[in-house]
Amino acid sequence: MTFLLATAHLKGPHVDFGGLSPLIALLGGAVIVLMFGLIGSQWVRAQLVPALSLGALGAALGLTIWQWGAEKSIVSGALRIDALSLVLNLVLIAGGICAVLLAWRSRAAEEAAHGEFHALLLTSVAGMSLLASAQNTVALFVGLELLSIPLYVLCATEMRREHSLESGLKYLIVGSVGSATLLYGLAMIYGATGTTDFSGIAAKLAAGGVSSDVLTLTGIALCVGGLCFKASIAPFHQWTPDVYEGAPTPVTAFMAVTTKVAAFGAFLRFFDVALIETQSSWAPALAALATITIIVGNVGALGQSSLKRMLAYSSVAQAGYMLAGIVVATKLGAQATVLYLVVYLMMNMAAFATIVARERATGQGDSIASLAGLGREHPLLAWPMTLAMLGLAGIPATAGLIGKIYLIEATVDGGYAWLGVVIVLGSMISLGYYLPVIAAMWMRDASAAGALPRSGGEGPLPALAGGSAELDEQEPRVRGLQLEVVLVAVVAGAATLFFGIVPQPLFELVRHTGSALGLL
Repeated sequence: MTFLLATAHLKGPHVDFGGLSPLIALLGGAVIVLMFGLIGSQWVRAQLVPALSLGALGAALGLTIWQWGAEKSIVSGALRIDALSLVLNLVLIAGGICAVLLAWRSRAAEEAAHGEFHALLLTSVAGMSLLASAQNTVALFVGLELLSIPLYVLCATEMRREHSLESGLKYLIVGSVGSATLLYGLAMIYGATGTTDFSGIAAKLAAGGVSSDVLTLTGIALCVGGLCFKASIAPFHQWTPDVYEGAPTPVTAFMAVTTKVAAFGAFLRFFDVALIETQSSWAPALAALATITIIVGNVGALGQSSLKRMLAYSSVAQAGYMLAGIVVATKLGAQATVLYLVVYLMMNMAAFATIVARERATGQGDSIASLAGLGREHPLLAWPMTLAMLGLAGIPATAGLIGKIYLIEATVDGGYAWLGVVIVLGSMISLGYYLPVIAAMWMRDASAAGALPRSGGEGPLPALAGGSAELDEQEPRVRGLQLEVVLVAVVAGAATLFFGIVPQPLFELVRHTGSALGLL
């Protein structure tokens, strides 16, 4: 009786299930698809499991919209639900939906078992969502590991292909080094400030004395290195081309977008909130890294014959552009970074969906030569790829131009006008590798043996000029186009064009993201 009276006064911590609901939907969905993946029916594993994954992502999307306008801290202040985390959550979920559609009939999902593949993908999205919401160094590191570990496995899911296994191993090794570097940095900042909360760190640094301490500055440097590994920022980008090329293309598309969204979300909240008082110390270093990244990414992409390697170097350059928004540490900079992440999703998914379609239908793999004649034979794929290349280059009437103008405005307004000039110069260099892709689709003809089958089923077209007649073993050849892949390409390409002409909805979407970082 005494025990019952004693326990009657005990109260557990308050759990905001509303704030946690998108995360619960993703992790609960991962468990459900894993269980359904154990059923012996081929139809259940190949069709129902991906459909359930889309259902889990759709539920998370609906719950995120349900929380729209919320401004609150949950889990004892470890996570923040605000405009920034909700917008990034939308981008992450959209990236997850595209990845599920691209992987629906992929060899990677079949070889790894559909349940495991989709469970890992949903778990990774949950980790990214956690990272984007983290306002505590412990939650930040947990989110980073939760997103990274499933990705290490996903990269190696084509277990009969040597390059896929190599990709997973490289990403595991380099990712572990990056995680360890970040952890050491977080530990040093905790040692200097005595707290793990971002607001507490900011208050300690504002009090004076600690901000110039060697322990603090060393911790900041290590944190920069750790996050740069994850965001593919030079000179921490060496893993990117090999991993992007070797991983299954749906996984590459997923990584190329969502890991950047999560990493830059963490960058924004950690540097522009927790470390805002030391901005004069880290901003020049990040500006230098942004410049190096833009140069290395654009120069490295020149002359690449593999589309995935070219887009890997392109993603490095794009990371340099986005880093400029972090450097200035202003509301405009935060808004510009988030807006560019949104348009980056559209452009990249249009490009990778086209690559998936060509890999499955030709013997050319991801070679640029495989796109020859695409404009004549399948304009429904050629136009999204064209818009993606133009958008990534920052050509007018595309969303990419809007994003770059916003970033340039933020750099000029924040006192880094020279960095805006670097962005312009980098965009000019990028034409040297984006335009050849467009030229291959619209100005070259297919020739010699076995290209893309005509959508009407008349049989295979001749092989592409300069290409190999040997089948690429990454994906099985298919007749015609797969509806879900074309859907991703067309929707993403159309969004790139629409928001380039009518950008106001994007401005409204990101309008409050800068204000969410209350210490700016």
